[in-house]
Formats: sequence, structure tokens, C-alpha cells
Amino acid sequence: MELRQLHYFVKVAKKEHVTQAAEELHVAQSAVSRQIHQLEQELGAKLFLQKGRNLQLTPVGALFLKRAEVILADLERAVSDVHEFLDPEKGEIRLGFPHSLGFSLIPEIVSTFRKLHPNVTFRFKQGMYPSLIRDVIKGEVDLSFVSPFPEQHGHVTGETVLTEELFAILPPNHHLAGEDAIDLIQLKEDNFVLFSQGYSLRPIVWDACREAGFTPNIGFEGEETDTIRGLVAAGMGVSLLPEMALYPSGPLQPVKVRVKSPQITRTIGLIYRSNEKLPLVAKAFQSFLLDYFSCKGIK
Repeated sequence: MELRQLHYFVKVAKKEHVTQAAEELHVAQSAVSRQIHQLEQELGAKLFLQKGRNLQLTPVGALFLKRAEVILADLERAVSDVHEFLDPEKGEIRLGFPHSLGFSLIPEIVSTFRKLHPNVTFRFKQGMYPSLIRDVIKGEVDLSFVSPFPEQHGHVTGETVLTEELFAILPPNHHLAGEDAIDLIQLKEDNFVLFSQGYSLRPIVWDACREAGFTPNIGFEGEETDTIRGLVAAGMGVSLLPEMALYPSGPLQPVKVRVKSPQITRTIGLIYRSNEKLPLVAKAFQSFLLDYFSCKGIK
């Protein structure tokens, strides 16, 4: 079976007419008919039935069309991947990241990178820690920011690019809202607004409270940074968030207070598949990111 036969078959199936298909393919009608006939012989099944002046797919033909289209689409993507690999300036970077990085960091680094490489495009996937790791392993993204950085993992590798301080966020009328810094134990009696199970910030907050000597009272749970921030601002409780998740996004904002004890941080890593070379365009972006964080002195 030849790729040419698949191309001819798909074109005839779409046009439902050999002559029109041959015209679009810029080949002789007899060549198209011959290739379709050879394909039917090889498959041992009729793919078309004559219906007046047109052709109609048989049930087997309709089934084969779905498969043929997938094969040709995969081939097209493979050719595109090769072209992108050979010319990184026209490639696509598939990047994963957690929601908390989407407010400022991702737009900033992508904007900066595209000033240097204006023809490179991006495809983004946001998710929780387990899904981001899975996306890298399955090859659905080339690179992904994750928090915390997985120190040991059999299928992914990478670098810690950022260690970020977490701040206490309080309602504006909270009795500690005017303080420059507090000890976390001072929030022992407050209700906490936490991320739902599966989000990496939840265990960080939980472990910090336990280290401070108490188990947090969970008042509310949420899945978006905006939700956590908004509930705290509305007086529903307190929480801990990294600074990059505290950019104002509305009129109602919580108060940010530094935590003196214990010291609370999160690590953010850039990961990719182990034992596999990155496409050149993704490799160029990886190098850019390492330089970017190093120059900013925030690693």
C-alpha cells in the first residue's frame, strides 16, 4: 500500500467523483482510477459504489476513510515536526504550567522570548502537579513548570528555577492586617481558605501550619488563586499565597503580610522528559529560561 493511494482515495471520497478528484490532484483520471482499483484489490473489499454520475463510499470505505485521514494527518504533523526541528525560528513550544504562574510570570517570559524569536508559537496547558507531570511523560508538552520541583523522578528531569516566599493574606479588617510581619502561630484560631486536594500549594500551607504547632481549621476550599484571594478579601478566612499570585485583579483585595516563622517557600522547577532530546525550539526556550531566572537573581 502506498501513500499516494491513500491521498487519491481520500480525495475521491471527498469529491465523490473521480474526474473532479483527478483535476484537483493534477493527474490523469485513469491514474486515479487505477490506484483506487489497486487499493481495493489489496484490501480485498470494494470502497466505492457507483451512484449515478458520482461515487458513494461503501460501509467498508467509510471505515477505511476514517483511518486513512488519521494516517495522513499524522504524517502531516510528522513532516511539520521535522521542519520545526530543523528551523527553530518557526517552531512551536508546548509548555505546561500551574495556574498560579499564569497571572504574570508566563505572560512576561513568553513576551520577552518572542521579542527575540517572533516567529515561534506557543501551545499552553495548565494543570495541577500530577497532570503536569503526566503531560510531560506522555509527550503532550515539551517543557513544564511544576511546583514543587520533583527531586527524584524516573521519567522526568530538570532544574529548580525559582524559590519563592509565601505570604500570609488576611482580610482588610483582620486584627493583624496592620503588621509588617507575623508568626504563623498567630493565625491558629482563624479559618483557612485552602486549595483543594491535588493542588501543590495545599500541602505547603498544611505542613507550615503543622510546623508552627497547629492544625489549620479549613473554612473554605477553592481551585483558583482568584477564588482563594477573593474569599480572604471578603473576610471568609486567611491563607498563604506566593507573591506572584497576589497581583490585584479586582477592587476587593486581601492584605499581604510577611510570615517571620516558620519560613515558608515553594520551589518551582522546569521539567522535561528524561533521556530524550528536546526539539531545538524547546531547547532554545529552555536555555532562555535558565538565563532569564539567573539574570533576575531569583533562583
